[in-house]
Amino acid sequence: MLVIVTTTQKRMDAPTVRQVQCKSILGESGICDFAVNCYTGCEHACTYCYARFMGRFHHADKPWGSFVDAKVNAPEVLERQLQRRGLFGGGSVFMSSVCDAYQPAEREFGLTRRCLELLVQAGYNVHVQTKSALVQRDFDLLGGRENASLCMTLASADAAVTAWTEPNASPPQDRIETLKLAAKAGVQIKAFVGPLLPGLTDTQESLEALFAQLAKLPLAEVYVDRLNLRWGVWPAVSHALARFAPHALAATKAMLFSASPSRSYNRSLRVTVRQAAEKAGLKAPMNMVL
Repeated sequence: MLVIVTTTQKRMDAPTVRQVQCKSILGESGICDFAVNCYTGCEHACTYCYARFMGRFHHADKPWGSFVDAKVNAPEVLERQLQRRGLFGGGSVFMSSVCDAYQPAEREFGLTRRCLELLVQAGYNVHVQTKSALVQRDFDLLGGRENASLCMTLASADAAVTAWTEPNASPPQDRIETLKLAAKAGVQIKAFVGPLLPGLTDTQESLEALFAQLAKLPLAEVYVDRLNLRWGVWPAVSHALARFAPHALAATKAMLFSASPSRSYNRSLRVTVRQAAEKAGLKAPMNMVL
């Protein structure tokens, strides 16, 4: 029996979850050839989430993280789309681009698992990115396959920080443990470090602490990204920083809204990341999206 290792961070109020129907589920993506999003909205309620723009089209009167629409017919729709493409049409699929495929609602609905099974059996290259230990449930589908990989998002190893930046995601230690278990199960593993918050999670100390733990894993690749300005991000981030980390508010604002400081910040962050990785002994290939 698979035991899913997970603990609980401080959770916000339970979101409103609706069951909805979708007309299409396999859509074109700028990350991979395609993306599959079985949910609209995300319970993880990450402060910096770029996908909060979805709130403009769904539940406009509700804050990000307070609503989830489960596309309950997603597996059936995906199967029809794959059949129209001849099933073995090939290509890469990202799960997921505007939600977390393994957010808590997945425990109840199992939509990601059913779609994942269809995709890997049809020969698509599936790239899963998540902040949830629930993905351990699907190692039987991901393990030992050349066409499947797992990327875990980690901005900090400090649970006190992630408790308010990513309140309903699995704590960082659970995510690291999940990567360890994934490697043992024969899953290709990667890490996405970011988005980094100026003066908070982008410091040499913070990065070294995280990289030291990642250095123990057989990672195929490490991606690093800074905080980027997307629709609705700054109001959410500034509110959270004012409450939990006021010392980082001015630096974050300057980096986001001033062109010159932003370019200078990118250069200095690249140096900090390289130095932290070297000191921590992180040998995995690194791709800095800066």
